[in-house]
Amino acid sequence: MIAFLKISWDWISNPTLLKIVSNPYLLFVVGLILLIKGGDWFVDGASGIAQKFHVPEILIGATVVSIGTTLPEVMVSAGAAFRGNSGIAYGNALGSIVCNTALIAALTIAIRPSKADRKPLILPVTFFFLAAAVYVGVAYVTKDFNRGVGILLLAMFVVYMVLTVRQAIRGNRATASTENAADKPAEASAGEPAEASEEKTAEPEKSEETSGSRALWFLLFLLVLGAALIAVGADLLVDNAEIIASRFGVPDSVIALTVVALGTSLPELVTAITSLVKGHSSLSLGNIIGANLFNLVLVSGAAITIRPFGLPCEKSLFGINSSLLVDIPVVLLVMIILTVPTLRRGKLVRAQGVALLATYAAFIGFQIFSALCL
Repeated sequence: MIAFLKISWDWISNPTLLKIVSNPYLLFVVGLILLIKGGDWFVDGASGIAQKFHVPEILIGATVVSIGTTLPEVMVSAGAAFRGNSGIAYGNALGSIVCNTALIAALTIAIRPSKADRKPLILPVTFFFLAAAVYVGVAYVTKDFNRGVGILLLAMFVVYMVLTVRQAIRGNRATASTENAADKPAEASAGEPAEASEEKTAEPEKSEETSGSRALWFLLFLLVLGAALIAVGADLLVDNAEIIASRFGVPDSVIALTVVALGTSLPELVTAITSLVKGHSSLSLGNIIGANLFNLVLVSGAAITIRPFGLPCEKSLFGINSSLLVDIPVVLLVMIILTVPTLRRGKLVRAQGVALLATYAAFIGFQIFSALCL
């Protein structure tokens, strides 16, 4: 037994093995994987619990799924703020919005344009630009993201969630009443027997039972395990992103705007790809806009409330903070390109996707240029 323990210790303490395990690039990738899988299990657990208690599916999508796909950004930015790394806390939220909109949504639009229901988009789009107005005002005027700003953003998140829940419940009731009203005349005119009617309504119950067939304890286990993986993954991501950035002399905000933002946006990317493969490219649009809103009000709000910070100034252009000249304007630009034409026409067109992809390429090009030359 002693010999076995000695061999095991020698193997574990092997310098080569320790070097591989402690490699920041490897740990960064591990952090990304944990974030993605943790978010996936968290959403599965939360959605399953909601179905167990017969919460409307539209309500699940409007609340749980959007929050679940944004949890990686929340944990990364909150962890960075707790460590006093304002560059990553600030850059991750903005970078995720750009990545969600100008890369993920843009790809689905460019490959397969589709119609878009305008009515459900009005509330999240309105709240996004209200939150953006607060964010822009602070960035350009006071340059001080104090705790009051963080609390205001979190309050906007709470108000939005309450309004979304109320809207979803009202919509669900209206749909149910419309279906009931439509079913009665159809039955009378067709003269269908009651048995046939019962047979038709049995199918949805069967599918609902299948979707919520997992045991409650297992769904709770998925929820807790997912949250734990997200926390660990975010910690690994932030720590090793800082190490990598310092090795190459790249500012933390640049790493956050590009690599970290892309990594934490992978849940949205998976959702978009799945929707595209199934021929429903517009399904991810609401999730993208909701996630962008949450990046401002929840991700930034939580980070600022935990540890307030001033506007990071790690790089400048023409003597002005480049975030004011590039990062924030690009965030507003890509959201305008995505939402304004869609709300006007009620559909997504390929030109939007191409314009967004070109904007993303220019944005990433500038971040690389600024890291190397500015």
